[in-house]
Amino acid sequence: MMYNKEFFRNFIVRLIPMFEEHRDYLSKLDSDIGDGDHGINMSIGFREVEKQLDKLYEETEDISSFYRKVGMIILGKVGGAAGPLYGSLFMKAGDDVKGKNELTFEELVGFIENGIKSIEMRGKAVVGDKTMVDALRPAIDRMKESLDSGKEDIEIFEAFVNELKEGSDRTIPLIAKKGRAMRLGERAIGFRDPGSFSSYLIYKEMLDEMKNLAEG
Repeated sequence: MMYNKEFFRNFIVRLIPMFEEHRDYLSKLDSDIGDGDHGINMSIGFREVEKQLDKLYEETEDISSFYRKVGMIILGKVGGAAGPLYGSLFMKAGDDVKGKNELTFEELVGFIENGIKSIEMRGKAVVGDKTMVDALRPAIDRMKESLDSGKEDIEIFEAFVNELKEGSDRTIPLIAKKGRAMRLGERAIGFRDPGSFSSYLIYKEMLDEMKNLAEG
C-alpha cells in the first residue's frame, strides 16, 4: 500500500475523539506519578488541531509540511513536558520525505522513527527510564527488523502496536529516572507511565486507519 497526504489527515482526524475519550484515564495515570493533566492537555491540543485542520491541509504542499504544522499546534497548545515531546514527534517525522505526497511502507517506518528519535533527543531518555521511550524504541526497532520479513504492512504494523502496549506495560515495575515522576523514587513502582500509553493509543489509531485504507 501507499500512504498519501489524505491518509495522514484521516489519521489526525482519528486522534481528536480518541484523546477526548481517553482524557480522564490518561490524566488519572498522570495523577499517580505526575501532575495529573496529561489527558486534559492532549485533548486541549487536539481540539485546537481540529479547529485548524482543514486550513492546514489546504495550505500545506506535502505530508512533511502538513505534519509539521500539526506539531507546531501541539507544541503551542499542549502544556507541560508533553507539548515539546509530542510536538517533536510530529514536527520532525517528515524530515526525510520533504516534497512527497505519497509514502511507501518503508518510508512510513522511517517517518515514524524520525519522530521517535526527536523525542529521545529532546527528553534525553532511554529504555528503562520509565518514559514513553520504553514503548516507542523497542517497538520501532522490532518494526524495522520486520521490513524484510515478507509480511504484509498491516501485519507488521499490528506487531508494532502490540509491542507499544507491551512496552507501556513494562513501565509499571520501573523506578522513574526522568520527569516529575523521578522525585517519587521507589514510590513510582507499580504505576504506568502515561506517555507510554498515549503513544500506544496514537499508533493504534494509525493501524485502524491502515485497515480502513486496505478495505478501500
